Amino acid sequence: MEPLDEFTDISYVPSEPHNNFQSFNIYRPRNISDEQPPPPLVCFIHGGAWRSEDKLDHVGLAHRLATFTGYAVAVPNYRLSPRETTEDNAIRHPDHAKDVLRFLEFVITWGGPYSTSVYNSNRLCLMGHSCGAHILSSIFLEATQGDDPLRPSAELLENTKAIIMSEGIYDIDLLLSSFPTYRAWFIEAAFGRRSTYEEASVTKMNPRVEYPHLQWLIVHSKGDTLVDEAQSEAMYQHLLRNVPHITRNFGELIEEHNDILKGVEFVKLVGQYIIDNVPP
Repeated sequence: MEPLDEFTDISYVPSEPHNNFQSFNIYRPRNISDEQPPPPLVCFIHGGAWRSEDKLDHVGLAHRLATFTGYAVAVPNYRLSPRETTEDNAIRHPDHAKDVLRFLEFVITWGGPYSTSVYNSNRLCLMGHSCGAHILSSIFLEATQGDDPLRPSAELLENTKAIIMSEGIYDIDLLLSSFPTYRAWFIEAAFGRRSTYEEASVTKMNPRVEYPHLQWLIVHSKGDTLVDEAQSEAMYQHLLRNVPHITRNFGELIEEHNDILKGVEFVKLVGQYIIDNVPP
């Protein structure tokens, strides 16, 4: 694996005291010369049921993606819902997504480490795994009722060229019909106790129609036993009716929910999609 430049623990809320949950790491192939234009940026939003995982869990994936594509790869943290939730310590939707939105708005304006640009902020590809897919969808789709606290800037919408979602959670009521124990395990901690989660289900949200250039890819592994294919199928059908550029791959991967991130097949699949749809 070729050597990479690594920049770690960068705060995306620099106006506040450093918080590991609001920081990110970035990796870039070292063989990019100063004469070459900066490469596009891939941002990976981790899963973990809104309550676990860390950017350091995905260093290997970031390295493999950066090596395969030749692009810079950023992995942020975001605040997580406590396992023992009280009204005093609760982190609930849309708090997780608000952090990710702050990260994305930061990376399109950041001057880079030591004021040196290490990527092209006009060419972003975003990746979300599991609940990370829900987080990205919550930002790039528009709620049909209530406020719109996750509205991205026009610049972020324009600069984002593709979104890749793997093993995603999209329709929470549908998820609970397949996995009823998930309600107590993590859904109530992340969304509160409700009779229905329709309002938070991204399969009920509309695309931001003024930016039709966005390319969407939905990936689901045949070997995933934690989130069923019905989730990805529901999201695919929803986007198929509402956006001009949507692709799916439900048959190529066979590993378990998180195991797809550890191997080379996932990187080959999404890496080639990134190169094809977000060229330098």
